[in-house]
Amino acid sequence: MRALVVVSFASACLLLLLQLAGASHVVYNYKDLEAEAAAATDQVPPSIVNPLLRTGYHFQPPKNWINDPNAPMYYKGWYHFFYQYNPKGAVWGNIVWAHSVSRDLINWVALEPALRPSIPGDRYGCWSGSATVLPDGGGPVIMYTGVDHPDINYQVQNVAYPKNVSDPLLREWVKPSHNPVIVPEGGINATQFRDPTTAWRGPGPEQWRLLVGSAAGSSSPRGVAYVYRSRDFRRWRRVRRPLHSAATGMWECPDFYPVSKGGAPRAGLETSVPPGPRVKHVLKNSLDLRRYDYYTVGTYHPRAERYVPDDPAGDEHRLRYDYGNFYASKTFYDPAKRRRILWGWANESDTAADDVAKGWAGIQAIPRTVWLDPSGKQLLQWPIEEVEALRAKSVTLKNRLIKAGHHVEVTGIQTAQADVEVSFEVSPSALAGAETLDPALAYDAERLCGVKRADVRGGVGPFGLWVLASANRKERTAVFFRVFKPAAGSDKPVVLMCTDPTKSSLNPNLYRPTFAGFVDTDISNGKISLRSLIDRSVVESFGAGGKTCILSRVYPSLAIGKDARLYVFNNGRAHVKVSRLTAWEMKKPVMNGA
Repeated sequence: MRALVVVSFASACLLLLLQLAGASHVVYNYKDLEAEAAAATDQVPPSIVNPLLRTGYHFQPPKNWINDPNAPMYYKGWYHFFYQYNPKGAVWGNIVWAHSVSRDLINWVALEPALRPSIPGDRYGCWSGSATVLPDGGGPVIMYTGVDHPDINYQVQNVAYPKNVSDPLLREWVKPSHNPVIVPEGGINATQFRDPTTAWRGPGPEQWRLLVGSAAGSSSPRGVAYVYRSRDFRRWRRVRRPLHSAATGMWECPDFYPVSKGGAPRAGLETSVPPGPRVKHVLKNSLDLRRYDYYTVGTYHPRAERYVPDDPAGDEHRLRYDYGNFYASKTFYDPAKRRRILWGWANESDTAADDVAKGWAGIQAIPRTVWLDPSGKQLLQWPIEEVEALRAKSVTLKNRLIKAGHHVEVTGIQTAQADVEVSFEVSPSALAGAETLDPALAYDAERLCGVKRADVRGGVGPFGLWVLASANRKERTAVFFRVFKPAAGSDKPVVLMCTDPTKSSLNPNLYRPTFAGFVDTDISNGKISLRSLIDRSVVESFGAGGKTCILSRVYPSLAIGKDARLYVFNNGRAHVKVSRLTAWEMKKPVMNGA
């Protein structure tokens, strides 16, 4: 890769793996990484360091590296957000828990870091964890992973408490002397044992439970979620059998929470709500090998401490929160609005040398409200309502026919930082002209999108948006739908949602994979909707009301600032109607003092 030609081949590979894989919990010599990346910055394209590529309304600090979201919570009128942060540079390393607070989840004020390496149980790293707000005014408790050995990456679990529970900003945290409170005993791999969840209350004297992610086996490791019980957050006992496991490799950043079956739309449940006829549970894990988050919906049996997915194939054909660049996610219950909110990290897709040159790396996705679909088969996600307060000047199209092979530009606003909602209609009779789905790709949306990209003409689709496009459209990122006839065994059309950034930039050395997921929706009436949050170097899209979500990082060299354009396109043989499209310019919030 051109940007890394000045470093050794081994170092270049390491830098690339760090940048593209995410490296949320992989130990590197960050000083060497930063030095080698800095040596390559003379090869960084000028547009990469353009400040107009820095996101405007997605969460990030003024500079440096960030990764996993940690311990989000609502406390005494404030939303708290902690995250993995390197205060000394734009590559992974020197990790502390940065801390920001907000009244609305959109405007943020940065406080002093909450946790730094300071005790034997975390002297070599304060890694990811979660918060539990105790009932009856007990205040919050943080459980987090610490590394207590420099060479073997030995992981233990620690506890921290606020110094003053009456302080709504929770500015100081104390680590008691009895840390660590959980150690990897009983055959657990100490190098794969991390990221405790929010605790919940269950039956029995040891009422508190939490999960720790791990792996079991060596030749073909299984992901494992171990259950620990405690009376007091000090003494923890591991349950003999894991809550659940699957042949997926290491599970990190687990999350476990209840969802309402048939309840009010977008309503959430407090984490300790027990299972019942109208309550299901969600188990989410971040796959260390594949670098994505997957989840299943199922039934929790609290006395047996077992979780059973509703879909026996759920561990094989995995549901994902997001089919793009989204990892290490964490949810929390918001009692102020009775909803469950999802945070997720999006790393960069340029090189480490690029990040050192621009001085920052990593963002958080827009917080999403998450709830159970009425079908009970999957979750729905939607950007929190507060983001709509950033909407400014708008433009609307109604009943605009996009003929086969044509496109229409959306003018009247600046679209480098925008929120776009569009409803499409295809004649139900035109669905008969959809392509037949290749059986070999029936369970692999990613490969299907790689074959059927935005420029490959189809029957019904591809149709959707070109965002962050240049005037000559040499640069453009496509977010689109494509409809297929099922291969066999069903009459229901198959809908693919895809983000194709392969033409998003003229810059070399960028990671530009296609991202895709199938949309479980009935399109027999020809209607489907799309929402895209565009923010300079990120495109975050929600299909069919939040059934399928895709976040993609892009770095235009031409379509920057006022030069970014927005189009509706149709590259299928069937005409498509835009029944309504509204696009808003987005204002910049207060973002950690930036």
